[in-house]
Amino acid sequence: MDGYYAWMIVATALVLMMTTPALALFYGGMSRSKSVLNMMMMSYVSLGVVGIVYVLWGWSMSFGPSDVGGLFANPFDLFGLRDVEWSSYVGVCFQMTFAVITAALVSGAIADRVKLSAWVVFLPLWVTLSYFPLGHMVWGGGFIAEHLGAQDYAGGTVVHINAGVAGGVLALVIGKRIGFAREPMKPHNLTLTMVGAGLLWFGWYGFNVGSIVLRGQSEQADTAQFMSETGVTFLNTTMATCAAMLAWLAMERVLHGKATSLGAASGIVAGLVAITPSCGAVDVVGAILVGAVAGAACAWAVGLKYRLGLDDSLDVVGVHLVGGVVGTVLIGLLSTSAAPGGIDGLLYGGGLGPLGDQLGAAGIAIVWSAVFTAIIGLAIKHTIGWRVSDEAEVEGIDGDQHGEAAYDLGTSMSGGLPSTSVLATRKPAQDSVTEGVNA
Repeated sequence: MDGYYAWMIVATALVLMMTTPALALFYGGMSRSKSVLNMMMMSYVSLGVVGIVYVLWGWSMSFGPSDVGGLFANPFDLFGLRDVEWSSYVGVCFQMTFAVITAALVSGAIADRVKLSAWVVFLPLWVTLSYFPLGHMVWGGGFIAEHLGAQDYAGGTVVHINAGVAGGVLALVIGKRIGFAREPMKPHNLTLTMVGAGLLWFGWYGFNVGSIVLRGQSEQADTAQFMSETGVTFLNTTMATCAAMLAWLAMERVLHGKATSLGAASGIVAGLVAITPSCGAVDVVGAILVGAVAGAACAWAVGLKYRLGLDDSLDVVGVHLVGGVVGTVLIGLLSTSAAPGGIDGLLYGGGLGPLGDQLGAAGIAIVWSAVFTAIIGLAIKHTIGWRVSDEAEVEGIDGDQHGEAAYDLGTSMSGGLPSTSVLATRKPAQDSVTEGVNA
């Protein structure tokens, strides 16, 4: 079906845009001015490293022909896309973009304090041990698909719960930023963040609607079925995001008396995260409910890091873990057989079975990601080390790691580093209601 391939090429380009420039802009704006380039570089480097790793052994581990205990496929069966038909390359590229953005999402939790070299080492290890196995378990016919039958249309478990847990674990392993909870660490450029949020919303249609490929709707699908399913997922994605944005703003207003632009951007992302697993499982009313619950829950959750002492810099846990769990679990309540998923949840007469399946899938994703992220994170901490020096963190990680500054504020350059640290001595303004959330 020519239309299928045309759409998948467009969808792949949209998801690629979600990492660079959308996520880079979103994260960059929420970072401090002295670390914005480093934050954006973490997204760009994720594309370079994970993209190559995916075509070498990631596709084989996720969708290869031989299953290893239901946990992953043999990484060598299709190594370097050996024996993969050229007609499948669009699908490979599409799946590659998912792996890329999942890894890039994790970086938001550890902003302002990590060496780029440590991040480069972390990326191939983490996608190999955490992302590819979960991708196989959920989408590649592995354990979760075979034994639970949980619905995850576009990545609530594989992408968002996985990234959210990983971000939280790394934040614990690496430790807090200097001055966390004592000094304001306000996003330095909300204009960039708002532009990034808009681009993420636009690109997410490729993410969700393009995931029709995971349901086997390829050239064999009839046109009516294809158009029907893409229409449902497109509308559900839109409605959930609208509802989540409004719910986040309402929660901000109730809790803090202000509805902020950062809150609007944050709510957009929370809704997109929550509807990712459920866009093919619920009807339009269900999508609105999913978005509203996610927006309110995530708006409340992002403030917990200060009570818990968890320096999750850009709220990866509060948005991606919480939003991913909300979207995944609510499928068990709101799923309807009238939607493409074809399963009735508890509120539609389907009993407790679907809810149990969704809870089981979320639990497996949480445990798997936590264990392997902790192993990798601790290994790097006790070998090459994660953190830049205290001086570099205070003066500005951009100058230390890249020899650059994001903004020319009249500083002269000597040896690639600023000769006067204007950026480092500028004190950020008072913290906003929401310090920042990630995409």
